[in-house]
Amino acid sequence: MRKLISLLPFFGCIACAGGNYTNLTTEEFAGAVKQMAVVDVRTPEEYAAGHLRDASNINWFDSDFMDQIAKTYPKGTSLAVYCRSGKRSAAAAAKLSKAGYKVANMLGGYLAWTEENRPVTTYAVETFITPAGTPVAITLIKHGTLAISFKGLTYHVDPVSGLGKPTDYAKEFNKADAILITHEHGDHFDREAIAALSGDKTAIITNARCADMLGRGTALSNGESAELPGGIKLDAVPAYNYTEGRTMFHPKGRDNGFVLTIDGFRIYIAGDTEDIPEMAALKDIDVAFLPVNQPYTMTVEQCVNAAKVIGPKVLIPYHFSQTDLSDLPALLPGIDVRLRDMQ
Repeated sequence: MRKLISLLPFFGCIACAGGNYTNLTTEEFAGAVKQMAVVDVRTPEEYAAGHLRDASNINWFDSDFMDQIAKTYPKGTSLAVYCRSGKRSAAAAAKLSKAGYKVANMLGGYLAWTEENRPVTTYAVETFITPAGTPVAITLIKHGTLAISFKGLTYHVDPVSGLGKPTDYAKEFNKADAILITHEHGDHFDREAIAALSGDKTAIITNARCADMLGRGTALSNGESAELPGGIKLDAVPAYNYTEGRTMFHPKGRDNGFVLTIDGFRIYIAGDTEDIPEMAALKDIDVAFLPVNQPYTMTVEQCVNAAKVIGPKVLIPYHFSQTDLSDLPALLPGIDVRLRDMQ
């Protein structure tokens, strides 16, 4: 027997062999993942070939599997786990439940999920837990393009279809609850992608120039704020070039960076900018996305300076093209620098 989806947030767990966790069908699991942190416990190679949306990857076969779990997920977090057929994830669920997590395991695993033609993706996902204990999944799509999921809602940032890594938004994603556009350049502003993600209730937040080009959307200037669906606070912050010979790329006052405050968890998405003085006003940033592709945005040295000024707990460089970032972690001790495929 199984618990109903409506009871999942509170989990009244069922005793299963080896530990107390809940087994769910694929249909039940599809509902549960809107409320839980999703962990794919397969190998990185299996994960890269395709995985559930919003699923991060921690390999069950890693000797430090539990240490990796503990680094991201506080005890008591509700975790939805799956593997290829359900065997590895059942073992993981048993161990996780014994360690104090509330766990659901998907029966039949990825094989059952794909046999039913349920949606999958190939983009890497970073999952974070808010101070209130709610998971926030950030999908690293490409370059300056991200998707953020929270409580079943999805917010897309600078969605772009091309850039060497084609994305079919109509097939790969549901309609967005909000679309955020930092500025007008073609690697950030893509009418086709915006149209594919837009539904009747999709909020579009951008700057004045992009709102004029689209003929719709809410235009924010630097320093202005808005509330996104789901009660998320969005602050528009400056993003510009100041170095002589570069100011024409991103003039001061035109473009936005964004700070999202989600359940007390703060994400800074810098947009196209150098290490501008206004970054000193950014406080309590949990995750920062900083661009590193000179001459259009920052040099590595500028990124290091920006990170030291902002002091995020986690830094994920993005929009870096062919810039060599291999030295960045050593240059920023005390900051969790995560080098990901965001070229």
